[in-house]
Amino acid sequence: MFIKRTLSFVAAAAVSMSAMAWQPSGKVECLAPADPGGGWDFTCRSVGNVMQTLGLVEGSVQTVNMAGAGGGVAYAHTVSKRAEDNKLLVAASTATTTRLAQKQFPGMDVEMVTWVGALGADYGIIAVGKDSEYQNLNDLMDAVKANPKSVKFAGGSARGGWDHLKVLIAAKASGADKLPAIPYLSYNNGGEAMTQVVGGQVDAFTGDISEATGFMESGDLRVIAVLADERLPGKFHDIPTAKEQGIDAVGPNWRGFYMPKGADEDAQKYWVDAVDTLYASDEWKEVMKSNGLIPFHPPASEFDEFVRNQVKDIETLSREIGLLK
Repeated sequence: MFIKRTLSFVAAAAVSMSAMAWQPSGKVECLAPADPGGGWDFTCRSVGNVMQTLGLVEGSVQTVNMAGAGGGVAYAHTVSKRAEDNKLLVAASTATTTRLAQKQFPGMDVEMVTWVGALGADYGIIAVGKDSEYQNLNDLMDAVKANPKSVKFAGGSARGGWDHLKVLIAAKASGADKLPAIPYLSYNNGGEAMTQVVGGQVDAFTGDISEATGFMESGDLRVIAVLADERLPGKFHDIPTAKEQGIDAVGPNWRGFYMPKGADEDAQKYWVDAVDTLYASDEWKEVMKSNGLIPFHPPASEFDEFVRNQVKDIETLSREIGLLK
């Protein structure tokens, strides 16, 4: 679900943007809802650098770290104190939509900001040890459907977190019921979880493609499904999608932005176009390649709907496993 852009499009977009009534002058602020390091901080700093290189901003893009409540402090700050700020972007990801879906931002919802766009993703995977009896995703899910407690999954997020939810998305799409009964073991990170799977203590791993590369290359881990709309490019092309195995499950951990709901319409359009232009650039392609990002950039007309649907889907799953009443 990504768009291939051409250099002519980039040029046309740049001309279109230069002709617009509003352009950012002076300093632009990018809010990273966490301490330095990690995905949100990476999103702000790398995007800021490329925007300056491409001339999409006249001044600088300053990254401001605002940790707290898993992104909730930054979300509340944007909604209540920066509601009409034309020069504020806030880094977001599937972690943001998960927390919104699970009502972890009290009194706030997905409608309170403008969703600007996505700039890539780390796709979810389901994997097993090299000697596992499960040869493909259907083998694994057939076992889950026959006895939900018979297959143990391990991941690097807490129960109810994104890694856990990817298993449930796939299980639900396969026709499994009794989702809360499926065992999920939480570890401090994906590496610990994979070690348990490789060692045979746990049946399957749920995580993202980038964190599994080392275990895949050593041959210790066999990825039986990537949760993407189509096969991934390059060295990941041999991994089958869940969809092609008849299980309609997609799980991108996307990276992108939201901005204040009350910002001027011209400013909102400017930043949507700026993200389109940045995504199409050679400079951003190099950033993606260097950092293991997979192409993911829904059209602007579809991104808002994608975010809302993701929140709804995660909310439904969260209720089914007892995280929400």
